Amino acid sequence: MGEESLKRRKGKDKGGEDRQSIQSNEPQRMNLQKQVGLISGICMIVGTIIGSGIFVSPKSVLANVEAVGPCLIVWAGCGILATLGALCFAELGTMITKSGGEYPYLMEAFGPIPAFLFSWTSLLVTKPSSFAIICLSFAEYASAPFYPGCDPPQVVVKCLAAAAIVLITLVNSLSVKLGSYLQNFLTAAKMIIVTIIIVSGIVLLAQGRTENFKDAFKDSKISAGSISLAFYNGLWAYDGWNQLNYITEELKNPYRNLPLSIIIGIPFVTVCYVLINVSYFTVMTSTELLQSQAVAVTFGDRVLYPASWIVPLFVVCSTLGAANGTCFTAGRLVYVAGREGHMLKVLSYISVKHLTPAPALIFYGIIAIIYIIPGDIDTLINYFSFAVWIFYGLTVLALIVMRFTRKELARPIRIPIIIPVIVTGVAIVLILAPIISAPELAYLYCALFILSGLIVYALFVHLKFKWPQKISKPITMHLQMLLEVVPEEEVTE
Repeated sequence: MGEESLKRRKGKDKGGEDRQSIQSNEPQRMNLQKQVGLISGICMIVGTIIGSGIFVSPKSVLANVEAVGPCLIVWAGCGILATLGALCFAELGTMITKSGGEYPYLMEAFGPIPAFLFSWTSLLVTKPSSFAIICLSFAEYASAPFYPGCDPPQVVVKCLAAAAIVLITLVNSLSVKLGSYLQNFLTAAKMIIVTIIIVSGIVLLAQGRTENFKDAFKDSKISAGSISLAFYNGLWAYDGWNQLNYITEELKNPYRNLPLSIIIGIPFVTVCYVLINVSYFTVMTSTELLQSQAVAVTFGDRVLYPASWIVPLFVVCSTLGAANGTCFTAGRLVYVAGREGHMLKVLSYISVKHLTPAPALIFYGIIAIIYIIPGDIDTLINYFSFAVWIFYGLTVLALIVMRFTRKELARPIRIPIIIPVIVTGVAIVLILAPIISAPELAYLYCALFILSGLIVYALFVHLKFKWPQKISKPITMHLQMLLEVVPEEEVTE
C-alpha cells in the first residue's frame, strides 16, 4: 500500500466547519458492509441450528426421560426456550446494534471483565471446538461410503475435516455474499432431507403406524435431574439460536430483519424437530432408537430403501451448512473483541479487497484445526457446553439490569420483563443440573479455565505491559501487508 493510500481527509464536523486536511500515518479505514437481508438471516438461523445433531443422535434426550411422550415435550419445550432467549437477544440486538453476539451486551451492562471472559472462553474453547466437531461429523459421513463395512481411518477423517475448515474459512474470507449464498444453498439442501423425513413420517402415521405412540408416558423417568439433563441435551441441538446477533452490523435494516428472522426461523426449526422425532418413532421403538448409532440412517434404511443413500448425502450438506453458519458468525466475535483491544488488534482489521474480517476468520479456522488433532473432543465439548449457558444467563440478566441502569437507550423492540426473568432462571438450572446430577472434576477444570482469563486480562488488557506491544507491532504490520487488511473506519456521528 503506497503512501498516498495512507492519507485521508476528515469530513465536516457537527458545526459545519471544515476540518483541515491532515496527513496520517494510519492505514486507510473501512467498514463491514450491510449485505445480509431477511431471507439470508432466516437461513443463517435455520442453517446454523439444524446441523448433524437431529439426524445423528437425538437419543440423548430419550435416554434421560425413557419414554416417547416426555421426549417430544422436551423437544418442543427446548424450542420455546430458544425462542424466548432469542427474543431477549432481539431486544438487545436492536438496542445495541453491534456485532459480536453476547460480547457488546456484557460490555455495556457489566463492563469489560465479563465481556473479556466471554470472548476468552468462546474464542479459545467453545466455538472453535464446536466448529471442529461439526466438521469431523461431516468428514465421517462423507468418507463412510468409501469404507463399507468398517469405520473410516482417523487420519482420513481428520484430513477431510481440516480441508472442510480451510474451504469454509476461505469462502467466508473472500466474500460476505458468497458465504451467505453458500449458507442459503446448504440450508435449502438440508431442508430437502428434513422434508423427506417429515413427509415419510406423516404418510406412515396415516397408514396406521401408531403403535409406538401408545402408552407414550409409560415407564418414563420424570425427575428434576432427568428433565434438566434432557433439556440440556435438547438445547445443544438448538444451539445457534443467537447466531444472528453476531452479525448485527451486517444486517440490512436490523430493527426489522433481526426480530423477524428470529420469530420465523426458530419456531420453524422447533416444528421441524418435533415432526422429525415423530417420524423416527413411527419406525423405531424407544429401545431401537437408543441402540441406533445414526438415527436418520436407520430411518432411511427402513423407509427409503433402495434410495437410503440420500440420507448420508444430505447429512453432509446439513453439517457443512452448520459449519459455514458457525464460521460466518463466530469470526465476527473475534473481530469485535480485537476492535475493543481484548485480542490482537490485527484481528479487528478488514480486507481491503473483500470487505470481510479475514484475519478474524483465519484465526478462528486455525484454532478449529488445532482441535481436530486430539483423538476425541466430544467429551471436551460436553464439559464446556455448560459454560455457554453461564454466558447466556449473564447476557439475559444484562437485559434486565439495563432496563434500570440504561433507561436512556432506545428500544425499538421491548419484550415483557417476565421473559428474560424466565430465561435467566432456566439458565441457572441448566448450569447447576449437570454438576448436581453427575458431579465430575472436569466441571471444576472448566470453571478454572474461565477464571484464568482474569489473569490474562489483568496482565495484557488492564496493566498493558509494553513488551507484548513491542512484539505485536511488527507482527501486525507484516500481517497487514500480507493479508491486505486495514482498520475499520471510525463512524462519526
